[in-house]
Amino acid sequence: MIVVGVDVGGTFTDLILADLTKQKLTIHKTPSTPTNPAIGVVTGLRAICDKAGITPADIDSLFHGTTVGTNAMLEHDGAVTGMITNDGFRDVLHIGRHQRPQHYSIMQDLPWQNRPLIRRRHRHTVAGRLDATGAELVALDEQAVRDAAREMIAQGVEAVLVGFLFSYVNPVHERRAAEIVQEEMPEAFVTTSSGVAPQFREFERFTTAAMSAFIGPKVRRYIEELQAELRAQGLKGELHVMTSSGGVATPEMISEKPASTLLSGLVAGVRGGAWIGNHAGTDRLITLDIGGTSADIGIIVDGRLTDADTRSASIAGFPVMLPMIDIHTIGAGGGSIAYLDRGGAFRVGPESAGADPGPAAYGKGGDLPTVTDANLVLGRLAPRNFLGGDMTLDADASRRVIGALADQLGRSPEETAEGALTVLNSNMANAIRSRTVQKGIDPREFTLSGFGGAGPLHAAEVAGMLGVRRVLIPPHPGITSAMGLLTADLEYHALRTAFAVKGSIDHARLTWLFDDMQAELSGIFDRDGVPVEKRRMLREGDLRYVGQGYELKIDIPDGPLNEAALEQVWQAFHDRHRAEYGHAFEQAPVEIVTVKLRGLGEVEKLGTPPGAKGPAVASPVGQGQCVFRVDDALQSFETPYFDRTDLPVGVPMQGPAILLQTDSTTVVPPDWSFEVDRFANVVMTRNGE
Repeated sequence: MIVVGVDVGGTFTDLILADLTKQKLTIHKTPSTPTNPAIGVVTGLRAICDKAGITPADIDSLFHGTTVGTNAMLEHDGAVTGMITNDGFRDVLHIGRHQRPQHYSIMQDLPWQNRPLIRRRHRHTVAGRLDATGAELVALDEQAVRDAAREMIAQGVEAVLVGFLFSYVNPVHERRAAEIVQEEMPEAFVTTSSGVAPQFREFERFTTAAMSAFIGPKVRRYIEELQAELRAQGLKGELHVMTSSGGVATPEMISEKPASTLLSGLVAGVRGGAWIGNHAGTDRLITLDIGGTSADIGIIVDGRLTDADTRSASIAGFPVMLPMIDIHTIGAGGGSIAYLDRGGAFRVGPESAGADPGPAAYGKGGDLPTVTDANLVLGRLAPRNFLGGDMTLDADASRRVIGALADQLGRSPEETAEGALTVLNSNMANAIRSRTVQKGIDPREFTLSGFGGAGPLHAAEVAGMLGVRRVLIPPHPGITSAMGLLTADLEYHALRTAFAVKGSIDHARLTWLFDDMQAELSGIFDRDGVPVEKRRMLREGDLRYVGQGYELKIDIPDGPLNEAALEQVWQAFHDRHRAEYGHAFEQAPVEIVTVKLRGLGEVEKLGTPPGAKGPAVASPVGQGQCVFRVDDALQSFETPYFDRTDLPVGVPMQGPAILLQTDSTTVVPPDWSFEVDRFANVVMTRNGE
């Protein structure tokens, strides 16, 4: 069984090929091709197959993480999108809610008003109305729907959202309107709000579905082109795409629900970190995935990936009502540009040099100082041993651009470079505090795992700023996201609005809702060919105290939903509320707002990591002068360079040290020690801890 994971980043496309029978891994990195990511995927696939001595036809499954949808939202570069909704509700997408994201700011950015996904001239209203129970009050005006579709054709609309009130209870009007639009606009991408997010709160539901329509044509086109390219290379195995919830889905499901990929390229890294942490003996992990343009932060508590809640889940500032792993992203990466702003303040990022031209060190014409250039000036990168020697860095170019910035600051190049890293590391440490300290979590009780191409360069210093004592660097940090793809199962979600209050629960109705969802997901798994014995169904519910505005997600046990079973659910909610907010109201009535079913279909994936082997004694492959800040002063250290694959296992060693490998470089500062564990992870520990 041969499986391949492909993660497309802003600078590099990372690949890992796993022969599950022989327990053999092959890795490869190739430059990304932003104008057409499929080209980089195919180029990398050919190269990694050559390395492994196989052909694409030998691959059984290919797992893919994509940022096509994410980038379309971040860059506001989606389809011309139209909408059909109820009479009188044309401006729901613009008005939003009465809450202001920043209560006292008169200059705040409201993306749904400043950068609307659907312009007002493309929003059309028709007669037709259901009440809150789903009963029809006014029949759908089918001719008005047809007329609106024809008008959108004249407007050049490429994608259409059909969103009606109370469709989460009864989707009949939405479905019929969508059928009519598809008849009139056969080439358009058509979606419904009930098909994307069948939950109450019309602003969030409409906005989530608008995102699906906005990115739909681009995501569908990319998936179709990628499939065609892979087939042309001889790939016969199945293609699976990572979704925002941490599972994978078939291309058919992604084409139907493109919004499920909004965090596709980010979630895989957290999954990879969780898998590595589990085998390394830690279930409390902070993942820091630093690439060329961004740093993605995830929190793993008790071995579980943290789900985003409905209060804070968003993409590019737009609220999202979809299952998502809680990931916080900031503009901080190897390509982040250091500069003086108009007020004279020293800043790093979020602007990035990207893949083309990239940092000056890449020798592709980049002339702006970046984090990669700063690391090179400080001796933390080996110019002739980048990407395993496949790429040589231009140290003179890095010193030139850092030197120009140093002249502006009146500092030495080394002070400027170290200052750039300190600013960047501080930004990442503050971002981690926002996901831990501000939520009542003490980061000092966690291990920090640094990966991505630049994660191991910065992990120890970021950990030091947080007071974290232990850092874990995976065996292949540069391709951890690609590895994470190979740890996921097929995962689909269904949900129903319940509005059931403790003390007046209709147990039969609640059971029917779960049975209905199970039938829905079973049909999808039947279509995907997943055997019944490889399926798991997990029950969940969104609960709140009656009168609250937002919910908490609680696990619901299998079996009959009687009073005894629900008593466990109520207590779990009180406990979760106390953990989240510091208090609980155990005598107050609790309401089940939404019931959910998470369906998992088991696929072949990575098992236990292979055991590490190494020599008895470490032998440096070189040495150089590396600059670190110690006791608030810059000091230069004669620092050994080690080939990471030739380090002994279980032998403590003292920093400073630079660990070289094909997909990344690990920096061990002077006040840290390190050793390789039995799974080939590098474990760093602060001296004296």
